Amino acid sequence: MIINRVPAGPIERLIGHPRLPLIAGIGPDVIHIWDGQGAPQVVAASGPVAWHPTEPLLLNRTVRWTPDGVAPSDLADHYDYLAFSPDGETVFASPSEGDWDHADAITNGRVESGPRWDTGLAVHPAGGLAVALQSEQGATLAVFARVNRGALRLLDRALILDVDGYRAPIFSADGRHIAIRGNAYENTLAVFEFPSLRRVLSTTLGAPFPGYPIPDDWRAEMDSWSRHNIAFGAALWIGTPSGSLVEIDVADGNAVGHDELVGAPITALAAMATGNVVVATAGELVLITAAAPADPVGVEGFLTATNEIPADADVWSVATKTDGTRSWDDPATVAEAEPTDPTWLRLQAEVNSQQ
Repeated sequence: MIINRVPAGPIERLIGHPRLPLIAGIGPDVIHIWDGQGAPQVVAASGPVAWHPTEPLLLNRTVRWTPDGVAPSDLADHYDYLAFSPDGETVFASPSEGDWDHADAITNGRVESGPRWDTGLAVHPAGGLAVALQSEQGATLAVFARVNRGALRLLDRALILDVDGYRAPIFSADGRHIAIRGNAYENTLAVFEFPSLRRVLSTTLGAPFPGYPIPDDWRAEMDSWSRHNIAFGAALWIGTPSGSLVEIDVADGNAVGHDELVGAPITALAAMATGNVVVATAGELVLITAAAPADPVGVEGFLTATNEIPADADVWSVATKTDGTRSWDDPATVAEAEPTDPTWLRLQAEVNSQQ
């Protein structure tokens, strides 16, 4: 099942190219670029990276990598997050300089301000639709946007996630599911169907949040889990601190453990365009064969069932929000909440009851 394994420096995150058998491993002040064959190429750079959707081009704030070599990047150094548009003509970069309420769209050197997003922007495998986060301490929205002529047009439907501290959403290779890893308080994992946004998996990796005061042993256990330990090819893969891998068929819920493959704590995980999975440990990259993904479903149905909202509108106020089981149009109307409800809903109900 293991195709190849090579030595590599510490890697905190892996990002696969959407079409080509290339992967970028983000380490302290270096990027490891690997095609699954020989030793990875190491490029001195730090900060966010983004793969061009079709070309072997990796963009960073300071460098542009291609197989022909490394060249300087002309991006501003204040950007914390980068992503390409599906046609590769536009770079989405967040945040705008001095303005956390907006992000930029850069096309041929022209910079235009657009809606706020953070943490990471994922484009649906079929193109035309993106999902990103608007993080807030009380509640985080996963907002959807039509990608049209180099611009993000927010839609009136969103996922609502309790608290903050989530990683970037990940689409499955066939576009039928979205996985979101979080959060600031627990190692949560949630998977939603697309386009229904019905939640089909919700779990906590490791021990759940014990409340305050936080025991030292729980904090150590939580920190032992990588925050970038999921990969979504034809199946959902989860890497563990023990070095084992869990392969989940989200469609039927079947899970298979692979305890013998890696044998060291997993620091990062990602899928290649082929469906194969790359695993990073503290000193190694491991390429594991996995099922090839099916062709992605389209996004037309989702776009038809939603509407663009005005550029200056507040998504929280105007979008229908769902946690995958219930939906809310305007949380300001919520008057009561149960002890088992999400933190954001209980707080909102308390605020509303005082008005």
